[in-house]
Amino acid sequence: MPEGDTVWNTAHRLREVLAGRRLTGSDFRIPRLATTDLSGRTVLDCVSRGKHLLLRLAAPDDRRYTLHSHLRMDGSWRTYRLGQRWTARPAHQIRVVLRTGESVAVGYHLHELALVTTEREPELTAGLGPDLLGADWDPAEAVRRLAARPETPVIEALLDQRNLAGIGNVYACELLFLRGVAPGTPVREVPDLAAVVELARRLLVANRGRASRSITGLPGEASYVYGRWRRPCRRCGTAVRRVEPAAGRVTYWCPTCQPGPVAAAAPPARRRPPAAGHRPR
Repeated sequence: MPEGDTVWNTAHRLREVLAGRRLTGSDFRIPRLATTDLSGRTVLDCVSRGKHLLLRLAAPDDRRYTLHSHLRMDGSWRTYRLGQRWTARPAHQIRVVLRTGESVAVGYHLHELALVTTEREPELTAGLGPDLLGADWDPAEAVRRLAARPETPVIEALLDQRNLAGIGNVYACELLFLRGVAPGTPVREVPDLAAVVELARRLLVANRGRASRSITGLPGEASYVYGRWRRPCRRCGTAVRRVEPAAGRVTYWCPTCQPGPVAAAAPPARRRPPAAGHRPR
């Protein structure tokens, strides 16, 4: 599941393969960009901002552009050598192909794919809070934003990218387990919000650059509670529980290690897709 560390790693890989190279071809497989041709543009950089990916380009006339994508729950970028088979995902999931003289970058099931002038880049991420993996990370501002809505269940506050950018469901569940906080605890009742934010940063930094994410640091045991429904808690042996709240994200927690309220479940049949103007991801 792509979270802030996944997107950072993706940006790093694309930067290694594409930066400084001129595109020899592009193929957009979404209607609004179907006629776009990036041939001749030079890739300047690729950076992540929370869970957003920004690929910066320069045209031959030196005009600057940014190709924006969001991985959400199921998107990914893969790189291949010229002539290598594209085996990562089914072909019908391809949304964009970028070619250079040495390699190919393929974007699968990407969301919010857009090409804008680089001067408009801030508009794409304007609603985001401090980036946990950003050079301008501001923990005090992240705490302030989280505390601004004291009645919000803490797991919802952590997932709200307006508060801090980069946490997804895996990190939210694991973070709260490590802090011994129940997912439904109102933000105002979280004992040390600054410590929660500090731990979030440490976890993402620890997994930045890793081939596979691990919260526990133990071989073959990547998580404490996430994805471990009905299995014994690694600390106390109590069966891990799960609930699916209205946002559609499954929450995992240990009722013994994390005593307290849990966000109410929503009937799966009643879920609806996000409406237009939904909050930043």
